[in-house]
Parts: sequence; C-alpha cells; structure tokens
Amino acid sequence: MGQDRKIAYFSMEIGIEEAMPTYSGGLGVLAGDTILAAADAEVPMAAVSLVYHKGYFFQRLTEDGQQIEEPVMWNVADFLEEMPVRASVTIENRPVQIRCWKFEAKGISGFVVPVYFLDTDLPENAPQDRELTDYLYGKDNRYRLCQEAILGIGGVRMLRALGCDQLDRFHMNEGHSSLLTLELLEEQKRKRSGQDITKEDIAAVRRQCVFTTHTPVEAGHDRFPMDLVRQVLGAEAASSLQNILSTGDILNMTYLALNLSHYVNGVAKKHGEVSRHMFGGYEIDAITNGVHAARWTSEPFQDLFNRYIPGWQEDNFSLRYALSVPTAEVWEAHLQNKRRLIAYVNWETNAGMDIETLTLGFARRATGYKRADLIFRDCQRLRELSRKAGKLQLVFAGKAHPNDREGKELIRRIFGVRGELLPEIRVVYLPNYNMTMGRLITAGADVWLNTPQPPLEASGTSGMKAALNGVPSLSVLDGWWIEGCIEGITGWAIGENHRLTQMPHDSERDAASLYEKLEKVLQIYYQTPPQFRNIMLHSIALNGSFFNTQRMMQQYVLKAYF
Repeated sequence: MGQDRKIAYFSMEIGIEEAMPTYSGGLGVLAGDTILAAADAEVPMAAVSLVYHKGYFFQRLTEDGQQIEEPVMWNVADFLEEMPVRASVTIENRPVQIRCWKFEAKGISGFVVPVYFLDTDLPENAPQDRELTDYLYGKDNRYRLCQEAILGIGGVRMLRALGCDQLDRFHMNEGHSSLLTLELLEEQKRKRSGQDITKEDIAAVRRQCVFTTHTPVEAGHDRFPMDLVRQVLGAEAASSLQNILSTGDILNMTYLALNLSHYVNGVAKKHGEVSRHMFGGYEIDAITNGVHAARWTSEPFQDLFNRYIPGWQEDNFSLRYALSVPTAEVWEAHLQNKRRLIAYVNWETNAGMDIETLTLGFARRATGYKRADLIFRDCQRLRELSRKAGKLQLVFAGKAHPNDREGKELIRRIFGVRGELLPEIRVVYLPNYNMTMGRLITAGADVWLNTPQPPLEASGTSGMKAALNGVPSLSVLDGWWIEGCIEGITGWAIGENHRLTQMPHDSERDAASLYEKLEKVLQIYYQTPPQFRNIMLHSIALNGSFFNTQRMMQQYVLKAYF
C-alpha cells in the first residue's frame, strides 16, 4: 500500500473513530472527515497523527459547573493494527524510538486511506520519552515541542519506513506538523551529499508542501523559544530554522509552514481574507470547510434521502433535490432525532425537557471567543421573550482546555443561570462532549445557535452538520455562515456582516440582535410551521449540498494536490 501513496496528510489530532480519543474538537473531526472524503474519492493519501494513550481528557462537571479532567482509558490494540516497522527521532540528544498503529479508513467503493498513529510508549525508550504520546495538547511547551518533532520529523521517517517513497505532497493541517519541512530539507541535502541547506533545497521542499491554517486566534499558532528548540532538536536544527525564517529568539510554527509551502489556504472565504491581513506578504487562498455527509447525516434522514435522492452519498450535490422531499416526512424524521436527544438529556440530567418546545443546540469548545453565554446577557429579556413568543429550551455541551480559565468560567456561568431562568426556560450542559454527542445534538435540536466574536471563527462546521439534518442556524455572520446564510431561507443572521477585519465587535449589540432574531424564530416555529419546515428543506438543499467534504476534497485535489 505504501508505494502507491501520493499525498501525506499530517494532523496533530484526527477524529476518525468515535471511541478513539485521538481528537479534541473541530480540527480533529475535520481531519477525520477529510480522510473519509479522500477514501470516497480514491485519493491516494496516507495520514499521520499521534496515538494519545490518555486522550485529550474525560470531562466531569460538578453541580456548580466546575470542570474536572481525568485521563481517558482505552486499549489501542482494540482499534488499531501495530505495524512491524520502526522509526526514530533525536530529542535532547537521545534517540527516541517510534512505532505506529494503522487504522484503515474505507470509502464508498472500498478504497482505503491508511491512518498511521505514532507511538513512543516502547520499553527501549527512557520513561519521560514513553510518555510523549500520552496526552493531546497536554503539559508544557517542552512536551508540545517534543510531540511536534515526533509528528513532523518522525512522521516523515515513518512513512519512508512504510515504503511511501513516491509522495508528491505533504499537507500540514495547521502548523503543529511543520517540522516535517525540516526533515524534507534534510532529505534534499542527502540527495546531493550537501552540508548546508541551499535555495534549491528550499524550492524543492516548497513544491512538495501544502499548508492549511485554521484559526485567527493567537493561541492557535504555536511559538517556541529558540533556546528550547536548541535543547530539544539540537543546535544544527535550530540554526537551520533560524536561517530559513530569518527569525530571532522565537520559532513560530505557522511561519515555518508559510515559508515552506507552495499553496496555503484558509478555511472559509472570510478566513482567507483575515489570514492575508494577519500574514502580510503571503499568498493565501481559501477552501471553505465541509463535513462528511454520510457520517453526519442521522439515520432517519439517511433513510429519507435513500428513498427520495438515491445516490446522494456518491454525489452530495444531489442533496439540492431535497426541496422535492415531502415536508411531512422531513418533519417526522426530525421528530425522531429530537425524541432521541430529549430522551438522552432527561436521562442524563433529569431536566424535564419536552418534545414540543423549541430547542436550541450549542455544542463546541468552551472558550471565551465562542461566547456561549451571549444568549444569557439579559436573562430578564430572555424570559419575557419566551413568555411572549413561545417556550424555549437550550442544550449546551463542550470542553474547556485544562489551562483555559476563561473557558472554565464560561461553563460555570451557564450553570449559574439555569435556576434563574426557571420555570420559563430549561437549560442543560451535557458533560464530556464527543462525536457521538455532537451527532445527537446537531440532529436533534430545532435550531443551531452559534455566537462567536467576529472575526475569530475561522470556519466552524457544527452548523454544517446540523444543516444535513434539516436544522437551520441562528448564527453570527462569521466563518462559513457568511457564505451559508440566506436570511429567512437557510436560517438567520445575528449582528452585522463584519467585512472589515479591523472592525471592533460589540457584544451588547450582538446580544440585542440575537434576541430580536430569536423572537422571529419562535414566532415562525409556533405560528407558521409550514414556513419553518420550508427553511429546514432549504438548509439541506442549499447548505447540506455544498458545505461537505466531497466538494472540499475536490477543491484540494484541483488547487493543492495535483
């Protein structure tokens, strides 16, 4: 299998199997969807990540909303096949041995994209090195840099050991893997038995590399002090990196990827624009994210599409014919999903939610700029709105990074308002958000809520998953929603369209807009059900048919891979 691979896809996290805790959120789930789309399209790809024996973390929430993190317990051998080959990297002047585990992602036709998870938990390694593939986004800067060396440098070496000698493209899904460029430069040097990296070497590596940047948020762009780089990678590697980047005391992994890639893209049109402002002087395109349609379409809607739109999995664009599906059957499929969600919520929380009440879903990483609590800015106004326009209930989920105090406080604030809104409005926050829960909420909510602070939402994909299940979005105009929103047709926009990236945001104004639009949504839902169901149909036909990884993969193939 190794010899026929042309594309190597590197990602710090990959969410490919629900019970494997090798992802934290959107970046990893997108990577999994991308790999499945490549398998469907028979793109000759191999993917690389780390195995994470203790996962990201298992989230428990106390009665007052305090987040408690615990290691995830899972058996790697239950899911993955250990490969016989080995590779190694030098870390702090010690050789660190790497093995890999294989997962086979199968496409519609049976075509396989192998996913290789790297692992340093081997008896021949020092105890501190055995732990380097334990935690995703864990511990300190040194731990992260060691992991990124294993992913980037070790990943290229592992692919070579597996027989992947004809790779044409190395796709860096975010900057975590950009040390792979250093290994590719070393390969160029060895080809000509050279001592120093030349301009020709850099040009050759640049032709091989593709880079996708995923966030305007500063914390998403890894930086390491050059003293730490020397300690971990050695003086020669640090000197090479400084020469390539003409940098001082900081290694910026994003700039390393930018400088050594022939094609760079953001993940929505707006994000491409924001990225060009952030990284002046670099040519940055945009390929808007998508989701894997078959993976995120619930069983009731899969059955519906199979009857009325046969072949939709092979041709996602044919979902535009959803406009001809009887609305009564669409509504019944939705009610099946909603019953499952409400039953799960009541079983887990004893919240007493009901099927008839308009249910908003909000599930994503808990961090400040996502503004999960924007809807609670004026609880009195929210209660009055519910009494005046119709009953309302809200389902939240999401993990805060262990070091994100603001994100943890946001969860506590949501817990704090629950009692204040009773009895008019019921609010739940489900613990340990994962792909299974994401599928349940995106399909079972009536309306998908998204309230990021512009322009920090690079793309967002949860609303795309909701759209495949006929769930319209009520969202701030940022990320993908600028492209997906047709007011009153596919959903509703909150606030202004911030076309200028420097335009200051105003949470007070956004909250006022949210209440105004929510009142309209409640009126449509309760007073004109045929209109609401028509919006559901358009969510599928216009957004589900376009914002999918089938279309996204076609664009990568045309623009970046071949």
